[in-house]
Amino acid sequence: MTTLLEKAFKKASKLPEVEQNALAKWLIEEIEAEKEWEKRYAESEDVLDRLADDALEVHGKGKTEELDLNRL
Repeated sequence: MTTLLEKAFKKASKLPEVEQNALAKWLIEEIEAEKEWEKRYAESEDVLDRLADDALEVHGKGKTEELDLNRL
């Protein structure tokens, strides 16, 4: 465990039980969400590569136009 995480847990341990449980629930959900995002990103890597290749091909053929920020 890192020093910073240990310090955070030490401070959290001084909170009321209800707040400790809320913090613990939030932290667990964040960790699980991050793992899920990483899994989905890894699975989509091939799709993203194909989309990038397609975009470069279309751009190379001159079928794209410069983004006009004033029209957004």
